[in-house]
Amino acid sequence: MSDLDSMNREIKKRQLRRQIVPPPAPQEEDSEEIVRKARKRVRRKRLKIILIIGVILIAAGISLFQYFRLYQYTSYDVVWEKELKEGSFVGYMDFGGNVLKYSKDGASYIDNQGKEIWVQSFEMKSPTACVNGNYAAVADQQGNSIYIFDKSGPTGTATTLLPIIKATVSAHGVVAAILEDSTSNYIYFYKNDGSVLDVKIKALLNGETGYPVDISLSPDGTQLIGAYAYLKNGALNGRVAFHNFAEIGKSVPDRVVGGFDEPYESSLVARVHFLDDTYSCAFADNSVSFYSTKNALSPELLKQVVVEEEIRAVFYSNKYVGIIVNNAEGENPDRMDVYSPDGNLVFSEAFRYQYTQADIDGEHVILYNEDSCRVYNMSGRLKFEGTFDFPVSKIRNGRFPNTLLVTGPQNMKEIRLK
Repeated sequence: MSDLDSMNREIKKRQLRRQIVPPPAPQEEDSEEIVRKARKRVRRKRLKIILIIGVILIAAGISLFQYFRLYQYTSYDVVWEKELKEGSFVGYMDFGGNVLKYSKDGASYIDNQGKEIWVQSFEMKSPTACVNGNYAAVADQQGNSIYIFDKSGPTGTATTLLPIIKATVSAHGVVAAILEDSTSNYIYFYKNDGSVLDVKIKALLNGETGYPVDISLSPDGTQLIGAYAYLKNGALNGRVAFHNFAEIGKSVPDRVVGGFDEPYESSLVARVHFLDDTYSCAFADNSVSFYSTKNALSPELLKQVVVEEEIRAVFYSNKYVGIIVNNAEGENPDRMDVYSPDGNLVFSEAFRYQYTQADIDGEHVILYNEDSCRVYNMSGRLKFEGTFDFPVSKIRNGRFPNTLLVTGPQNMKEIRLK
């Protein structure tokens, strides 16, 4: 019992001691440490909010992109309409973000609201136009005059001694023209003021390069790609040649730094085009070829796409190259193939539509005839199909993503798709 009493007394003493002597208080945190931890919590909270908002915005952006990519417009409203002087109308070309109108009587530059920025009068029997960046040229085929323009108006006129077959312009206003003589053809070059440059290329059907069929200047004006026809063992063959007019091209005859014959045996090259200062393409009757002049002294054939079907139309921009061929499979009679500048296929789409023109404007392929059109995106998806109650000569993108600028010989309309 005494031991039990002693234990009870000891327990009571300890309980009494704890009541009388309080436990030591926790050491108070330094005020700066408290502030630092509070700021850290705030930063974490802000970061979490920013991340959540970022995820929401990305998701919304993807959803919006998919919506516009997949959405198909079915009708339209006319935003504005303006009458144009018809004259002896020939055609329109995209030029400097607006439209170049040219005819036998002259040329005019029309903005995307139908306002004439400038007008140039001339007389031509068979005008043809070419555009590169902020320069354009209108040449009189089988005639002797070439009018050169920038966005502010005429910069010069070139007069040739021989009839003009074709012309091309650079983004700096340099013009190259194929001129026809009785025994040979020549390629002459002109400054943007119309004065002749001291450079020319003589071309013969049985010569080193052959007979020039088509030419295209690079935007910087230092390179020219030519499609030539030449005789080999009594048969006509195609050839693509590259000329360089910078310092590095001075040491070679006719400035030819590269030529390609083998890809075009038993075929002819009808058209060539520089997409930018590096990439170019050539259209033969059974193939499309993609070239690079990254090495200016050694042009390279990146890819040749053999086309089994008949090529019915070709079209291009500085970012894409397209062809339309007869479709051998399925119920649709035509197929559209669009490629990147290095020759990779972007999309292929079969369709049934009686087109007369095919253009690429931005990220859209536009097929149209005189009273209707179709618009595809670069996934090959049909975005719009519609008809018009007036003759159509040219269709291009409007000022906003869901608008088109529809131009005819006598009027221009901006339509809003819906």
